[in-house]
Amino acid sequence: MNAYNEECGQVAPSTYPISRHTVSRLGQQGLTREFWGTSVGLFRIPRVPGIFLVESGNRGTDMLNISSLFVSVCLAFSSFVSANGSHAADDQDAASSTNAGVTGRWIINADVYGTPLFYEVHLKEEAGKLTGDFGGDKLEGTVNGDAIHFVAKDAQGGKEECTATVKDGTMSGTFVFTDAGDPARPEKHTFTATLAIERRTGPAKRHEFTPTVFYRQFSADNKPVLTVSPGDTVHTTTVDAGGTDEKGVTRVLGGNPETGPFYVETAMPGDTLVVKLTRLRLNRDWAISDDAIVPRGLNTDLAVKLKDAGKSVRWHLDSAHGVATLEKPSEHLAHYSVPLRPMLGCVATAPPPAAAAPGTGDSGGFGGNMDFNEVTDGATIYLPVRTPGALLYVGDGHAAQGDGELNGNALETSMDVEFTVDVISGKRVPGPRVESATHIMAVGLDGSIDDAFRDATANMAAWLEQKYALTPPEVAEVLGTSAEYKVSEVADRNAGVVLKISKERLQALPIAAAK
Repeated sequence: MNAYNEECGQVAPSTYPISRHTVSRLGQQGLTREFWGTSVGLFRIPRVPGIFLVESGNRGTDMLNISSLFVSVCLAFSSFVSANGSHAADDQDAASSTNAGVTGRWIINADVYGTPLFYEVHLKEEAGKLTGDFGGDKLEGTVNGDAIHFVAKDAQGGKEECTATVKDGTMSGTFVFTDAGDPARPEKHTFTATLAIERRTGPAKRHEFTPTVFYRQFSADNKPVLTVSPGDTVHTTTVDAGGTDEKGVTRVLGGNPETGPFYVETAMPGDTLVVKLTRLRLNRDWAISDDAIVPRGLNTDLAVKLKDAGKSVRWHLDSAHGVATLEKPSEHLAHYSVPLRPMLGCVATAPPPAAAAPGTGDSGGFGGNMDFNEVTDGATIYLPVRTPGALLYVGDGHAAQGDGELNGNALETSMDVEFTVDVISGKRVPGPRVESATHIMAVGLDGSIDDAFRDATANMAAWLEQKYALTPPEVAEVLGTSAEYKVSEVADRNAGVVLKISKERLQALPIAAAK
């Protein structure tokens, strides 16, 4: 649904100062100039909910990159402390005692000027010496009883010095960042850290969840409604875009209120969340749409002809015959019907806490209000994880929708939803991806159709490179002969374009060896 046009208005960018050291580190993390304002040392943040802190669509870089330095350092500290807390001291050399517990994947929660930033670091401890990697920087340090200390250096000559202690399995401490370009002004931040949870063994579980609260922001601050494990299945319901449930009762203010968030165990920043839609069913016999066309679809003449349009239109949903018809059709549409094809307009993971929480009418690299009409029964959605637990949201059910959601509203209705979750550890997609029985599909979401087209192309190119180890010229040859493009979304702030490739076309390509 086009919740943005109704509630948010125009995007009003704001600027917030950040230190020169942070700017330098952002550059080292590969951020592009699209993230910066025209003034040196200013970070541009859109005021309207719906974009990442660093991007308006899914151009491949995100707040995770911004926070990686801080988080990585913290994680490193965490690992050190844990190692100290779990090792048995060597009576002959306590300073070099081995702590097997420090080795592994750590998740930190760093307090950076009052904002929590999350990241991961992999650490290895041997005989009291610590090695590892965070934010692309190699680290070296020591474990001495409950105390941990390490120093990491970047390619530009900057360094990060960490000091921490461990108690009851939690690491806490501080890290000091020194920028090579401004060594007289180091930055100091506190953190806590824990080891990443291991994937649960045993049979997968099925959860019956009845929602009692619905959220209108894809926020990392919303309390999870249910914790699930990879492989688990959830059966639940959603209200329609106006906040009305299957009984016709309005439960919440409209604007695509969501069911969730669902906390997925083991999902951490840098991972990919996999959502398999196993069952989408209508749970009432009516839907609401309207009789207008969104501005992106209008030229001057058509806009004049539709100047009095915009009235709500109610549709009857006949599940027995699989069709939708107008409840009060005009003369020429008396026998008009469309096939039912239930879909979800919204599937999202939460952007990181450092990003302004997007409204549920918005979309981007986190997914969100994509309004792509192939997010339906049997589809698998791949989304980047940017906060611990992923925090999965689902909602905005449509009984049917043409390409682009041209009316601003599809056939908006409540939905009975069943999905299964999984986690691909250590690999993150650059933007939303969808897979069906017949196609792989890369989604591009951005401020214009042109930019969304580019995003979708880059997203698919990365998919082909990763899955089939194709070279850039080989990718071009495949795309040039097999690409199918769809305009998936024109109703909201971000336009959507999807690049599809038939799986049959790719059958002859060997799968790349796992790294």
